[in-house]
Amino acid sequence: MIKIKRLVKSFQYALRGLIKTVREEQNLQIQGFAALVAIILAVYFRIGRLEWALLIFVIGLVILMEFANSAVERIADVLKPRINSYVKEIKDITAAAVMLASIVAVIIGIIIFWPYIF
Repeated sequence: MIKIKRLVKSFQYALRGLIKTVREEQNLQIQGFAALVAIILAVYFRIGRLEWALLIFVIGLVILMEFANSAVERIADVLKPRINSYVKEIKDITAAAVMLASIVAVIIGIIIFWPYIF
């Protein structure tokens, strides 16, 4: 049986994490702005359903990767680099994952919008 009170608490915790991350993570703010620009372009050019699906997917991918990266960085910061030399590597790897997702998103954005712009 679903416990409404527990469900509401879960959503409150998630919303708190969302707000905190958006406020504190500069890269997430930049990615959010880029997503907004892509959505505005998509509306302006009236892209097709499949293009919308792909666009929403890559925007979600980048944002989800940034949230995962932020969480891993906070966990790693608790450990402190002096305790374990792998902490820096872990942070670098998760940052690389965000970067790769962003590169994929840019490539897909170019593939989608190139025919509409030129």
